[in-house]
Amino acid sequence: MAHIRRAILFVIDMIFVVGAYYLALLVRFEGNIPARTLHDIWVHLPMLIVIKAIIYVVFGLYRILWRYASIDEYIKVVMVAFIANFTTSAYLLLSHSGIPRSIYAIVLTLDILLLGGVRILERLRSTKSLRLVKGPSKRILILGAGEAGVMVLREIQKNAQLRSRVVAFIDDDPKKANSMIHGVPVMGNKNMIQRAVDRYGIDEIIFAMPSATNEQRKDYLERASVTGATVKTIPGVYEIIGEKVQMSNIRDVSIEDLLGRDPVRLDTEKLAAFLHDQIVMVTGGGGSIGSELARQIARYQPKELILIDIYENNVYEVQLELQKKFPELTLRVLIDSVRNYQRMKRIMDRYRPNIVFHAAAHKHVPLMEDSPQSAVLNNVFGTYNMARLSHEIGANKFVLISTDKAVNPTNIMGTTKRIGEMIVQAYDQVSETDCVAVRFGNVLGSSGSVIPVFKKQIKEGGPVTVTHEDINRFFMTIPEACQLVLQAGSMANGGEVFILDMGEPVKIMDLAENLIRLSGFVVGKDIQIEVTGLRPGEKLYEELLLDTKSAIKTDHNKIYIECPESLPLNELEHRLSALREIVAHDNRSELVDFLQELVPTYAPAGGETHED
Repeated sequence: MAHIRRAILFVIDMIFVVGAYYLALLVRFEGNIPARTLHDIWVHLPMLIVIKAIIYVVFGLYRILWRYASIDEYIKVVMVAFIANFTTSAYLLLSHSGIPRSIYAIVLTLDILLLGGVRILERLRSTKSLRLVKGPSKRILILGAGEAGVMVLREIQKNAQLRSRVVAFIDDDPKKANSMIHGVPVMGNKNMIQRAVDRYGIDEIIFAMPSATNEQRKDYLERASVTGATVKTIPGVYEIIGEKVQMSNIRDVSIEDLLGRDPVRLDTEKLAAFLHDQIVMVTGGGGSIGSELARQIARYQPKELILIDIYENNVYEVQLELQKKFPELTLRVLIDSVRNYQRMKRIMDRYRPNIVFHAAAHKHVPLMEDSPQSAVLNNVFGTYNMARLSHEIGANKFVLISTDKAVNPTNIMGTTKRIGEMIVQAYDQVSETDCVAVRFGNVLGSSGSVIPVFKKQIKEGGPVTVTHEDINRFFMTIPEACQLVLQAGSMANGGEVFILDMGEPVKIMDLAENLIRLSGFVVGKDIQIEVTGLRPGEKLYEELLLDTKSAIKTDHNKIYIECPESLPLNELEHRLSALREIVAHDNRSELVDFLQELVPTYAPAGGETHED
C-alpha cells in the first residue's frame, strides 16, 4: 500500500511540473502565450520532467512518510525545489531556448506551493483520520510544556493506533500558563495536577521534563502518583541526549524515580586506568550486585573477565547478555563455591586475576537466623578463602562487598559480614594486595530487597506486609551502588572500609504506599497494608557508620572512609579456627556466644533463646 501511495504522489508531482510551467507562462504573458514560446516549452518539457523526477527521487522526497512530517521535512521540500529549478534553469539557458528567464522565479514559487501543498493535505488527511479512529481514547496529561513535552504530544498525535489524546499540559513556567500548544491548553503549575485529572478525566500522566533535577522529578511524580491515573515518564536528559523523544522511550514510573537521588559523578579516566586491560574476577557474578559489576566492568575493556557463581541459571543469563553486548570481551564463567578452598586455589592459580570483587554472600537476614552455620561458612570462610588466595597470587586489589548491617549488627548475617571486613583489614596489614571493603545499604530491585516482595504481594491483590510502621532503611539503585563500588576500588590504598553515601533513610511504609499507587491501586481501598511485627534479627533503624566522627572524606562526594579496629591476622586466624570447630558442632547457642565474643558490637535483636 505504501509503494502505491508513493507512485500516486510521484505522478501528481509530475503533473505539477507541467502545470507549473504552463501557469508561469500564463502569468508572464497575462493569459496570452505566444505560439513560439508555447512550442518551445513543449519541446523542452520532457527533459524538464526527467530532470525534476531524478532530483525528487535522489533527494528522497518519496521516502518521507508525510503523515508524520515535521518542519524539517517541509524545509527539505523547499531545498529540493531550489535545486531542481536551478538545474532546469541551467538546462534551459544552455539549450538557448526561447523561454523567457522571468518565468524561472515564478516556476520556483509554484513548485514550492504545489509540492508543499499536496504534502500538507496528506498530513491533514491523516490527522483527521486519527480523530475518527473507533474505540475509546485514552486521555493524557503531559507534565512539562517544553521541547520534550511537545515531542511527546506530536508522537501521540501521529500514532493513531495508540488511541490516545493529549488534553492538557502542566508547566511551572508562568509565561506558558493559559496558553495553547498545538491546540492543547497549558493549565498552570504542578499545583494544578489533581485539578487537571479531575476536570478532564485523565487516564494517564506522562512526565516529560528530561532536564529536571531529581528532586523536581520526585516532587512531580509523587503528586502524580496520588491522583489515581497511570503515571509514565520519559528518561532523564543523560539517557536520551542527542535523541528525539519517541513513544518507545516512555516507560512506567519506577520506585527508583521517587528516591530523588542525584546521578553519580564518576572519574572515568581513573576507572579506565583501574580496569582496562586487567584480569578481573567477580564472585557471585550471577547475583544482582555481581552481575551489574560485570556489566559495568565490561565497558572498560578488561583483558579478561571471570565470573564465579554456585548457581548456574542466573550466571548463564548474565553470560549470554555480556556475550551479545560485548562480543570482543574475553569472558570466563565458572560454576563453583567460594567455600571450597582447594577449588578456588586451582582457579586463582590458573587465571591469576589482578582485581577481585568478592560479591558472593548469603544476605537474607531471616534465613540466616535459621541457618547460622551456612552464613558463617559462606560469608566468613568464603571471604577468608578469597582474601587469602588474592594475597597468595599477588593480586593488585581485593574488594569485599559489605553491608550496613555489619554496623552494630543485630543479626547473624550482619555479624558475618563484619567478620568479613575484619578479615580484609587483617590481610591488608601483611599483604602487598590492597584489601578493602565497600559498605552500603539496601539496593532496590536486588533479590534480597523488599521491592520484589511488595510487587508480588500487589500482584496477588495484597495485603502488602510491613514489619513496623516506623521501620526505615537506606536505599540505593543497583547501578548507582556498583558505580560507586568501582570508584572506591579505583581509589583504594588498602585497609579502608569505604562507606557509600546512601542519602536519607526511607520509611518502608512510604515505599509500600508509593509502590501501590504506582501500580494503579488505591492504598487501603484496593490494596491493604498489614503491619506484621519485626522479624528475628531485624533492626527498626539502620546505622551506616560505626562512628560518624571518624569518617574520612574522599575526593568523591558520595564515598567516605572508615578504618574500624581489627585484629592482627595471626590472632584472627586463631579465632577463625575455633569458629570453624564450633560450626562443626552445629550448636546454635555456642555459635552465637562465640560471634558475640568475636564481634563485641553484635547484640541479637530481642535477645537470644539459646536453643540448639
